[in-house]
Formats: sequence, C-alpha cells, structure tokens
Amino acid sequence: MNLMERLLYRDGLMLVIDKPTGWVVHGLVNASNNLEPLFSALRFGLPRPPSPVHRLDRGTSGCLVLGRHPKAVRRLNRLFADHGVEKRYWALVRGQPPEAQGTVDRPLLEISQSRSGLTMAIDPGGQAAVTHYRTLGQIEGMTWLELIPVTGRTHQLRVHCQSLGCPVAGDYRYGSDTRGPLCLHARQITLPLYPNRPPITVTAPLPSHLEKMIPGP
Repeated sequence: MNLMERLLYRDGLMLVIDKPTGWVVHGLVNASNNLEPLFSALRFGLPRPPSPVHRLDRGTSGCLVLGRHPKAVRRLNRLFADHGVEKRYWALVRGQPPEAQGTVDRPLLEISQSRSGLTMAIDPGGQAAVTHYRTLGQIEGMTWLELIPVTGRTHQLRVHCQSLGCPVAGDYRYGSDTRGPLCLHARQITLPLYPNRPPITVTAPLPSHLEKMIPGP
C-alpha cells in the first residue's frame, strides 16, 4: 500500500488521505491490513509520523484526517470534539428509507464486544446520535444516500440506516449481507482549521466497488 498515492491534502498541520476499504486505522497492531505502520511514509521531514484524529470503520473508505505533530493533533481533536467538522458520507443501501430525506435521532448503546469488534443498538439509555440523510438516486432495488452525521458514535451510520429499513450494502453486522465490501464512503470533509481563512474542504474519489455500482455521481 503506497499512501503517498492516496494523499488528498497536505498543509503544516494536517494531512487527509483516501483510506482504502478493508484496512483498520486503530488497534489490531499485528494485523496485516493495519494502516498505522504505514504512516511513517507521510512524515515529510518531521521527526514522527502523523496520527489519525478520528475513526473510520475497517470497511469504510474515504477521507481520513491525520495530525502532523502533537500540537496539531490536539487542535484537530478539539475541532472534532466541538462538532466543528462537517462530514458527508455516501452509502449504497438495500431498499429505500421511508422518506426521501430526513433526520434520524436515535441514541446508540454498545450491546456486545468481541474479537471482531463492537456491536451497537438503538436504545433509549444510549448516547445521543443524530444523522441527516437525503436520497441521491436509486438503482436496481438499492438507494444511493448522502449521510451527514451530527454526532460521531461508533457504527452510527450503519445502525441508523438499518433502523430506516435499508441497511448498507455489504454490511454483515447490521444487515447480514456478505455480498462484497461495505458500501460506505467518507466522501467529503470540511474543517474550519484556520481562523482567518475559508474552511478546508477535501473530497475523496469513489472506490472502484462503488464506482461500478453508482451511475454518474
């Protein structure tokens, strides 16, 4: 894996890379598909490799933000914690939601943990979780959605799509779908990182498995 070829944005504080599907970002240190050992190639002269400041699931592709040094990581962490970052995802889901667009406001609770990861469920006792969605198109019994998470809970988009009756294609955990990779893509991220400059917006190209399925996005 050559991360230089997947670099979407670079400045003095951060990098944005196009994370490939099937790769983990945190944990599983000895896994062959762990991205963290590869971050050293993105130092660009700095003494230590950059660090991820948010999470993307193993199966999710697209925009991943890395802080280039500890001070930058702290600044970016505050921006994410204060909900100052706008994230837009594209998902191909099976079926369609009851409305063409809307908001899912349903709290999430961790219900189990195993070697394969956490499992979340909608539960009144869980943490607040809010997702805006809108339909972008339909094809062969599936719907192409844009998802904008207001909160950043584990597996939030996947569980919220499941709750709408349209699980993400390829989601074995929340849709019992083992046909191909997860069709969830972190399409765009916008960060107001510098006070006297316009927000930085970075867009990730579609991965090949989605490009084949979504006509002319």
